[in-house]
Amino acid sequence: MVYSLKTRLCLRGRDMIYERCETHHIPYRKCGKLVVARAEQRPYIENLHRKSLNLAWPPHSPRHVPTRPVLPTTLLSGNEARELEPDLSPDITAALWCPETGILDSHTFMESLEKDIIDSEGGDLVYSTKVVRIDRHAPDSLGEGWVVQTVTEDAKEGDAMLARTVINASGLSSALVLNSILPASERLPMYYARGSYASYHGEGIRNVSHLIYPCPELGGGAEHAFHSLGTHLTLDLQGKVRFGPDIEWVEPPSEDNCEDAEFWTKHLVPDYSRLGEMHDAVTRYLPGVRLEGMQPDYCGMRPKLVPPRGGFQDFVFRTDHSTPKTDTMEPGGAGVMISLLGIESPGLTSSLAIAEHVVEDLLKAEAVKENVALN
Repeated sequence: MVYSLKTRLCLRGRDMIYERCETHHIPYRKCGKLVVARAEQRPYIENLHRKSLNLAWPPHSPRHVPTRPVLPTTLLSGNEARELEPDLSPDITAALWCPETGILDSHTFMESLEKDIIDSEGGDLVYSTKVVRIDRHAPDSLGEGWVVQTVTEDAKEGDAMLARTVINASGLSSALVLNSILPASERLPMYYARGSYASYHGEGIRNVSHLIYPCPELGGGAEHAFHSLGTHLTLDLQGKVRFGPDIEWVEPPSEDNCEDAEFWTKHLVPDYSRLGEMHDAVTRYLPGVRLEGMQPDYCGMRPKLVPPRGGFQDFVFRTDHSTPKTDTMEPGGAGVMISLLGIESPGLTSSLAIAEHVVEDLLKAEAVKENVALN
């Protein structure tokens, strides 16, 4: 069965993160998730259920995989769902139960990765440093690859290094970095979608203990079905309830204004303007939630590769070479740069699997090409 990179890497990444949480003592909890549906949305979760039971274990899974499905799910009636979460609306007639979903302490998780790099023999971390320019470096006595120029904090002078391999995993700036090495006719358009979260204290969520996701609004001209998972209920390990994210498209600066590459940071200040719409979305499945109990909490920005109404967009891993392929060099090229594009949700869940994919699949494939070219 063919499935998207988002699905494949999310499933592999989920298991890798759970394993890391166990071995590195990172706090986490498998709390499970309910995807809830009104009567007209039931076909949507029935389709999700069928797909989940037919998914194959992703590449790099342990050789002796469990006999259970990689994504076990159970279809519940509305009443069965309300046994798990009593405050669900009576209009909820069905739900999909996903027991493998969980939450973790993301800060401790990131700190564990940071420690791995610091403690490694060849690893180093450079903080408060921007990449300001990347140029192709033609093969010479120094080798081949990319000249990467950086500036640390407010230094008047920068540094430069020759990198044989560059992994462009710069999030919201990945397309910008890639575009800097491409001719104008080949540059990727960039789109940005802001997502806001609201904290909640109040009625309508008695002893809630699971994540609750609504179905996407399909049909009726809804434009967000592929762009957002909907305004869902999420929990942290301390039991704090948040609703979000919603979706709000943000206009980037013109292509001529390269000086404002981090314009999106100005949109990360939460405010009250989104609470009304968020409340309307939440009360479709949790009618007891009160608007006065919602407070702006935080915002994020999604790196989009397609505009509104653009349809589904998978993760993209693009490979470029400092010395392009020619008729005399077979196949591929020298000086690999791999750009990770459109890595939005489920990017955190997929993160370890993304690294595995880059190293075990993409870079090793490039090494094989290089060996073929040399032979």
